[in-house]
Amino acid sequence: MKTLYVTDLDGTLLRTDDTVSPFTINTVNGLVDKGMLFTYATARSLVSASVVTRGLSARIPVIAYNGAFIYNAETGIPLYSLFFTPEESAFIISLLQSFRLYPFVYSFQEGIERLSWMSGTENEGCFNYLRKRKGDPRLNPVSDEKRLYAGDIFYFTCIGEKEALQPFYERIAASGLFTCTLQQELYETEYWCEVMPKKATKANAINRLKELWECDRIVSFGDSLNDISMFRISDECYAVENAAPALKEHAAGLIPVCDEDGVAKWLLEHVHL
Repeated sequence: MKTLYVTDLDGTLLRTDDTVSPFTINTVNGLVDKGMLFTYATARSLVSASVVTRGLSARIPVIAYNGAFIYNAETGIPLYSLFFTPEESAFIISLLQSFRLYPFVYSFQEGIERLSWMSGTENEGCFNYLRKRKGDPRLNPVSDEKRLYAGDIFYFTCIGEKEALQPFYERIAASGLFTCTLQQELYETEYWCEVMPKKATKANAINRLKELWECDRIVSFGDSLNDISMFRISDECYAVENAAPALKEHAAGLIPVCDEDGVAKWLLEHVHL
């Protein structure tokens, strides 16, 4: 049987310092060299994910933006992508404006990927996010809402206090039109509310890869709420010990925390090629 192994990055494969350990790199690369089909599914962009996974073999496509995109990791070419319709974007923007929220907006403008935000509206959580992405070519601070919401939009992220984001999240979730999450940022105090096209889930993207690579089984690893859809369609799924309690309820078992190379240790013990 042909198995596809899929891992989340932050809090799962990545250590708390946003790096992949030499042990994990050597273990995964060694197994990939022997024929293991291994990829990642992350909420990160390909740009951000490529930085933190440097040195890790990526011979099959990778999943970014929680399933909105599948990329050829070597070329950066999207193999699959989802965007909001103009009507969907207008609905979300109207709600954002009514709740006086200024999001990070991910879009393509004239064929170039942009990460836009309204300069001067940043809170400490936003500054933390931007500091981690210093030098990112996508960064696009703007001074007016017309430029903020320009282009073909595929993702919205609001960062702030839970109390400020909860009403917006409840309205978006109640519409049933989108995939959306509200959860506390890993290792931080702020909450993130993220809105994606309805079909943008890790599960849908993984099923596409499963079909593309003619796999029979899926084994997945994760730590957070956005991994639930991935766990639901997996034949085996494992949560790291540091995972959210809600995800652990869907897991077949637990593996060591991210700082103890839980994913790599499981692979080393169970993958026989």
